[in-house]
Amino acid sequence: MANQAPTLPLLTPYKLGKFDLSHRVVLAPLTRQRSYGNVPQPHAILYYSQRTSKGGLLIAEATGVSDTAQGYPDTPGIWTKEQVEAWKPIVNAVHAKGGIFFCQIWHVGRVSNSGFQSNGQAPISSTDKPLTPQIRANGIDVAQFTPPRRLRTDEIPQIVNDFRLAARNAMEAGFDGVEIHGAHGYLIDQFLKDQVNDRTDQYGGSLEKRCRFALDIVEAVVNEIGADKVGIRLSPFADYMESGDSNPKELGLYLVNSLNKYGILYCHMVEPRMKTVGEKIECPHSLVPMRKAFNGTFIAAGGFDREDGNKAVAEGRADLIAFGRWFLANPDLPKRFELNAPLNKYNRDTFYISDPVLGYTDYPFLDSTA
Repeated sequence: MANQAPTLPLLTPYKLGKFDLSHRVVLAPLTRQRSYGNVPQPHAILYYSQRTSKGGLLIAEATGVSDTAQGYPDTPGIWTKEQVEAWKPIVNAVHAKGGIFFCQIWHVGRVSNSGFQSNGQAPISSTDKPLTPQIRANGIDVAQFTPPRRLRTDEIPQIVNDFRLAARNAMEAGFDGVEIHGAHGYLIDQFLKDQVNDRTDQYGGSLEKRCRFALDIVEAVVNEIGADKVGIRLSPFADYMESGDSNPKELGLYLVNSLNKYGILYCHMVEPRMKTVGEKIECPHSLVPMRKAFNGTFIAAGGFDREDGNKAVAEGRADLIAFGRWFLANPDLPKRFELNAPLNKYNRDTFYISDPVLGYTDYPFLDSTA
């Protein structure tokens, strides 16, 4: 058709390593707390399948690497055989619709309490500095954190190994790759950020030493499953869970330059405007220096909508854009962007409830008469 509107930047194809993406709208990793007993459930099959399009990239919710990695109720894990088996039908459903599916592997570190730990012990971290109680995302409940135990230097290789095994398990479950969760104040971020990391061994102090733990994990995971299947999520500018840094730009640049040595597939960075989860602020900082320095695919996340997502891709500020809340509420988000259709509003009150349908698989599609 001669008068066809030009294709939106977000809806242009993209080659992500060996994966052929049909568009650039990525499902961001979203904690949903519906994996009872840390085991993925059958209702997740429908949830992820609904959000799959042929040639679309999905990143699974944060998934614990070990029995010390949990800090929230009913988040999935991938350290047991049972968990691996439970992921398989979910992954198969995404693949059946032509989607590409990465598993986000995660350790919360000190963002936990002894109730989430297998023997009621203290959570582990880079530090023994406690986290102050935080109002949970629902705005009502207060999360209490047990003061963490600082990992000894000789224990760190074991945690690195937990990430390696989780990556191996993700491949066993059928995932196309893994995203290492190095953002938002969780364990890896607790090593990266100078506001938290007060170590005096080879994993603390200088910038290089604070980044060592993250890079040890990257190296182990790359050696296990191959660099072409590995991404990492980073949030140098965020201070979520009291994990801020005095020089986030320097931290972000050092990390991407170091990551280039491993040749990983992608770097997924959270926009500086997201200082805390769900709070967008105007801010002078930019991810552009990191984007320019990184050799692989660059995914940006954090408060994007159709308009500024298109703008970021058009201006070369990112290759792909991850959408969280809008994708949660609009299972057919790429289609809605294409048609510039109105979006379902998301309901924050049902983000983290344990109901297997409500606020999970009941958001309507464009073509459904809901």
